[in-house]
Amino acid sequence: MANSVVVVGVQWGDEGKGKVVDALAEHFDIVARYQGGANAGHTVVANGRKFVLQLIPTGILRPSVTAVIGNGVVIDPHALAEELEAIQAGGVEIGRRLLISDRAHLILPYHRSHEVAAEAARGGAKIGTTSKGIGPSYEDKAGRRGLRTGDLRDPQRFRQKCHEVLEEKNRLASALFSSARLDGRWVDEYLAVAERMVPHLVDVSACLNRALDEDKRVLFEGAQGALLDIDHGTYPFVTSSNATAGGACTGTGVGPTRIGAVIGVSKAYATRVGSGPFPTEASGPEAEKLRERGAEYGAVTGRPRRCGWFDVPAARYSARLNNLTSLIITKLDVLDHLAEIPVGVEYRLDGRPLQDFPAENEALARVEVHYQTLPGWQQSTFGLTRFEHLPQNARHYLRFLSEQVGVEIAMISTGPEREQSVWCEQSRFRQQWLAARV
Repeated sequence: MANSVVVVGVQWGDEGKGKVVDALAEHFDIVARYQGGANAGHTVVANGRKFVLQLIPTGILRPSVTAVIGNGVVIDPHALAEELEAIQAGGVEIGRRLLISDRAHLILPYHRSHEVAAEAARGGAKIGTTSKGIGPSYEDKAGRRGLRTGDLRDPQRFRQKCHEVLEEKNRLASALFSSARLDGRWVDEYLAVAERMVPHLVDVSACLNRALDEDKRVLFEGAQGALLDIDHGTYPFVTSSNATAGGACTGTGVGPTRIGAVIGVSKAYATRVGSGPFPTEASGPEAEKLRERGAEYGAVTGRPRRCGWFDVPAARYSARLNNLTSLIITKLDVLDHLAEIPVGVEYRLDGRPLQDFPAENEALARVEVHYQTLPGWQQSTFGLTRFEHLPQNARHYLRFLSEQVGVEIAMISTGPEREQSVWCEQSRFRQQWLAARV
């Protein structure tokens, strides 16, 4: 079996992938991030310290692991510098354990101002972006006018490319909007900050393929979730990159036949940040209680998350998109207080069951969700580490989710710490892949 595993979010992001990747990372030599930018926040508690990682892969917290930022990521050098300082202040030595693709695209100051203006112009139709310049950077990438990390190796060439891009943008702005001209006074300060990145720049594709040839183990870390994928998510209320497992290949330069397994991460319930359809969204006291117990606020933005119940049709859709090998369920303990737990098992539109996840947001907003109510366990599962120690109804709930989605559950997270995890010993992923490589 290939020595690589992709970890992908099954829902709308915020599933707890950071804790999962950190827990898995001890079994790998390399952790590679393949898409997104500083709009993604992975929260990890390691050795009693809390880290919020936005650009740097979670594996950096393991001294034996090399962290890789792939070409599919868009990078703001200011955000990267701040994150490096925070990690090092937490006692983590970076050294040569961070590699950055020389083909990754840069976020420039005008990308952030562009995104803020675009969101404001949408009024009530806002997408709910983080206004960190992620989308506009990807727009420039697709428009073939983006600047890449490799351009930073030659400051003179970088200045010239900035000048050419700004001239093009000013021509367009003048013709379309009569807006103020962009200037390049920020370029020298930007180069000074970005200087810290240059020693870490490499051909990531060559490094990863060479590592796999040498039988090293690579864990690919995605940001956001499958339902926010630019192609397969609830468009246009999506992110600007491919958050599905396929993005691991295009975002790092590793061929698809080198991927050995795809692990999906899902909460035991569901959340969403920002606008867009959310079929199983709860309301009133139910939603508030889930938000309070789950501390459902964005790691990057602090925005309160919309909360609801586990959505089987959406999870099945994600399982198909990513060809999931196994599921990891997080935040089971948030449901500990409930006497009954609703699970959305079917969508119905105009009275008829839907066989597939609809492409149109208008249809998704109109679906009626058929729920099946399961008995709660009303016992604490926080911090448990063995499956047999889980309450019987909690085990029944997990088996029900697995059967409904059609994917085995390999692990359950029962708290934020690395050790607060329950491995399902009968999991094929555990037996065939991970245990053989411990």
